Amino acid sequence: MALEIELHKKQLLALQSEANEILYGGAAGGGKSYLMRQLSIVASILIPGLNTYLFRRLSGDLIKNHLEGAGGYVVLLADYVMNNKCKINYSKNEITFANGSKIFLCHCQHEKDTMKYQGAEIHLLLIDELTHFTEKIYTFLRGRCRLGELNIPNNAQKLLGQFPKILSGSNPGSLGHNWVKSTFIDIQPYMQISRMTKQEGGMLRQYIPALLSDNPTLLENDPDYADRLEGLGSPDLIRAMLNGDWDIVAGGALDDVWSRDKHIVKPFKIPSDWYVNRAYDWGSSKPGGCIFFAESNGSQVTLENGETITYPRGTIFAIKEIYFWNGKANTGSKLLAKEHAAMILDGENKIRELYNISVRPGPADNAIFDTQNGNCIADDMKAVGVRWERSDKSPGSRKQGLEKLRELLKNVSTSPREAKGLYFFDNCTQCIRTLPTLPRDENKPDDIDTNSEDHLYDVIRYRITMPRHELTSTDFIL
Repeated sequence: MALEIELHKKQLLALQSEANEILYGGAAGGGKSYLMRQLSIVASILIPGLNTYLFRRLSGDLIKNHLEGAGGYVVLLADYVMNNKCKINYSKNEITFANGSKIFLCHCQHEKDTMKYQGAEIHLLLIDELTHFTEKIYTFLRGRCRLGELNIPNNAQKLLGQFPKILSGSNPGSLGHNWVKSTFIDIQPYMQISRMTKQEGGMLRQYIPALLSDNPTLLENDPDYADRLEGLGSPDLIRAMLNGDWDIVAGGALDDVWSRDKHIVKPFKIPSDWYVNRAYDWGSSKPGGCIFFAESNGSQVTLENGETITYPRGTIFAIKEIYFWNGKANTGSKLLAKEHAAMILDGENKIRELYNISVRPGPADNAIFDTQNGNCIADDMKAVGVRWERSDKSPGSRKQGLEKLRELLKNVSTSPREAKGLYFFDNCTQCIRTLPTLPRDENKPDDIDTNSEDHLYDVIRYRITMPRHELTSTDFIL
């Protein structure tokens, strides 16, 4: 049978790329899913014995997005099925070709689900909506990519490039936004192909941006699609879906109340009669964090440009952060608690020198007070000179914390400035990076998805939900 494929220019670039670890997409409607199906079909026909694994996070999405519909496998493979060149097993979500190639439609909702694929030999890995997955799931599946005894014919290699091959598609946003952005978007110019280190998988990596305009078929069949995207409401979400903009927030728990222009401020001299404390979230394999906060008592401050301004009493500023990570999104530094404490003490000293003000102990994750096998993180830090108070972990505290944070952020945008709000000094770069993109929990929409990079969010939540501290003269003794 003759093989006929219909792809647009940008899709063909991805199909024929020399790279074998590709992220394709960005904007909504760029033809990501259709490209994956066509690639899997072409590769299966040209390479006998090929194992293709196509993943969505949820099993139900496999049927809706890849089997059904005008561009689904059922329609695309109708002639092959009719001529006994392939079979679709709906109960197993498998497509088998006469030459021994197979397409497995898979889901992997949780990190523990990766064990189902521990013995898999994946020649072509396709991941639809990559930001719906954690980095741990992705790196595990990438580690299953190998050729084994598979022979790649010359005509297939000439058309499709190197194997094993990974093609992922995604829009900005969701729980994996930060790690996908740092892995594919930030490391090199768009379209450039670079060999990764062994620690990064050693493959040829590339990001191919695709816009709605790169999919003329959709524009022709549904000319009003772009207008519906304009109706999403949030300007940032519209920019993400229309332009594939990875530098904005999209569909997060805070995207409608966060404004970079309003919430991020240049550092200024903290008045000596403001209350300053710190809050902390422990992390080892995952990041931990400490943020130093200053709370306004309503007194006037002088900004960098000489302007004087008065913030409402109770307004909170994140003035310094320490993020315990290894430089990769949502990956911890694996430092010891005593090492955390030493870095926090150094931060305190710098604040004391800069502002001539003391830092009070604040709330921390209550888990650090637990004793296991004779070890207690809080005691280890106390031995170095860093004490903590317990955070609010009462029933409903997580939902209340999110609502409180949303309120403080929203208050900043109101005019005139009358209610207390929350601001960030521009040196709190990790807060600024991780906070705006936090997704909601799909099962608990009034809470943050705990699989996301939510560690500094937790620090903020501990601080803004702590009992109201009435300032006394002893709070300012150095």
